[in-house]
Amino acid sequence: MGDIIRLLPEYLANQIAAGEVVQRPASVVKELLENSVDARSSSVTLIIKDAGKQLIQVVDDGVGMTETDARMCFERHATSKIKTTEDLFRIRTMGFRGEAMASIAAVAQVELKTRARGAELGTCLTIEGNEVIKQEPVAMAEGTVVSVKNLFFNVPARRNFLKTNPVEMRHILDEFQRVALANPEIAFALYQNEVEVMNLPAGKLSQRIVSIFGKEYKEQMAACEETTPFLTVKGYIGKPEFAKKSRGEQFFFVNNRYIKSQYLNHAVLTAFEGLLPKDSFPFYVLFLEIAPETIDINVHPTKTEIKFEDEKTVYAIVRAAVKQSLGLHNIAPSLDFGADVNYMPLQPMKFPASMDFETAPALAPRASARTSQPTTFPSRASGGGGRDDSYSDFTPTREVSRATSEDTTLFPEEEDSFTPAKNSMTGGSKTLQVHQKYLMVQVKSGLMVVDQQAAQERILYEKYSQALGKRTGASQQLLFPQTLQLSPADFSLVMELSEEFTALGFVFNDFGNNTLVVNGIPAEIPLRDEKELIEGLLEQYKNNLSALKVDRQENLARAMAKRVASRLTGRLSDQEMNALVDRLFGCQMPNYTPGGQKTLVILQTEQLQDLFLRG
Repeated sequence: MGDIIRLLPEYLANQIAAGEVVQRPASVVKELLENSVDARSSSVTLIIKDAGKQLIQVVDDGVGMTETDARMCFERHATSKIKTTEDLFRIRTMGFRGEAMASIAAVAQVELKTRARGAELGTCLTIEGNEVIKQEPVAMAEGTVVSVKNLFFNVPARRNFLKTNPVEMRHILDEFQRVALANPEIAFALYQNEVEVMNLPAGKLSQRIVSIFGKEYKEQMAACEETTPFLTVKGYIGKPEFAKKSRGEQFFFVNNRYIKSQYLNHAVLTAFEGLLPKDSFPFYVLFLEIAPETIDINVHPTKTEIKFEDEKTVYAIVRAAVKQSLGLHNIAPSLDFGADVNYMPLQPMKFPASMDFETAPALAPRASARTSQPTTFPSRASGGGGRDDSYSDFTPTREVSRATSEDTTLFPEEEDSFTPAKNSMTGGSKTLQVHQKYLMVQVKSGLMVVDQQAAQERILYEKYSQALGKRTGASQQLLFPQTLQLSPADFSLVMELSEEFTALGFVFNDFGNNTLVVNGIPAEIPLRDEKELIEGLLEQYKNNLSALKVDRQENLARAMAKRVASRLTGRLSDQEMNALVDRLFGCQMPNYTPGGQKTLVILQTEQLQDLFLRG
């Protein structure tokens, strides 16, 4: 039998390596920007065309390269970052493996122009599929210009797997933001299809955060700093009241390198315990400085995973730093007296001390229930003559109010005063609204309690799912069009979902500079703060994106239903309550919201009797 193991050709080995390093245009952006940072640049410009499929160009004013270095940088495992094994445990640079440029050149057409500081001329190198096509001197400013054209031109299968332009652009924006946040002392600019998307001047970290995420972040940032011999933590956290429904704006940097760590994220969330609204996540940009020999960043080619030698100590210090920042800025839980305080024990009804239960006509046994005066609830005040505000939110509907005036009591003697409904439910049933949150409906088996907002969410979800499937969403035009300034990432997301937004009933135009002009919103949505509606919808969509594995239409239908349902609260008329219950039972799955929350609970007659200790 002959030998069958052979050494792979260089170009094939590079293409295999590129599969790990270069997954999409954003991977190229990350590697090139990090190279510019390592080159001690003071200004970096990123130019994108066709979401990086046609062109990715990075221009910097760093130290540049000599003619020999320009040729060598495209060889595998050729690097200026490390020399010995010991250097591997003292890494301070972003790159160090010497794989990125070789991998990029294996799957794209690359042109490199570079001029070292002090040199009279630069070098221009053209490479295609790892083959050097041309090398010649060129006149240029000091620094480096790398142009990556026609990515995956020789790997058509990989190119076919790329997503739409808005999706790929969103990933590019994410990488750009991370590198820009990590290096506020460097000026960054981003151009997409010859339009300026971001221009970030050099400055402090706080200025960089505001430049990227918006002016509203000025008032929500709290400085966070903790210095120990083992670890230094610096950065900013967001105040709890500004927490969002998505985890998108959470950043950890270890020795200026962006990392992902669920473990450290848990440390931050633990520090915020008791301060955040339900299902909300805080903003934070935290920099950890630690001795390089106590961490291992050589875990994955993307270098976003990291291992700590003593992760428990890191966890404790990060948690303590965030807690201390919250304390120094006097951030404490705010008292919301309008909130649903569901942790308070039920208090028994108190009556005036002077009341005699044997002679009180309003609370007499059922035989004497019919009196000439309607039943009233006595006040909790000792005098018994004041109005009891604890019942002010219990709103009987007109039908029940009419029944009390005719029968002179809220509790009629005959069992058939509330007519049992066919199939346990009908639009003619008498319905009560409680605290403008719940609907109480009598059914054959007992009492049904409907969560008003959850019911709206289920109804709207099925409505929007149908509209997205058939592209039949109706719009209501705004009297005065609203302009909406979005972050580049959110604007890119809106463009990505523009067809779905239109199908739901949104009408908007691109006004340039990440700005939308909103002319219409879906019908039946209250006309109130359209900006908050769209921003909230995007937040919910991104939150679902990280938590659910569903397609974009399903995700958008869920997000839209949840956000709109939160607006459809408040007092309802008889007709509105009955219509809501009818529409709920017209749904395919009326008992639960899309997220699995109950929309209704039925209390059996036996359960009600047990509450009053009846045999």
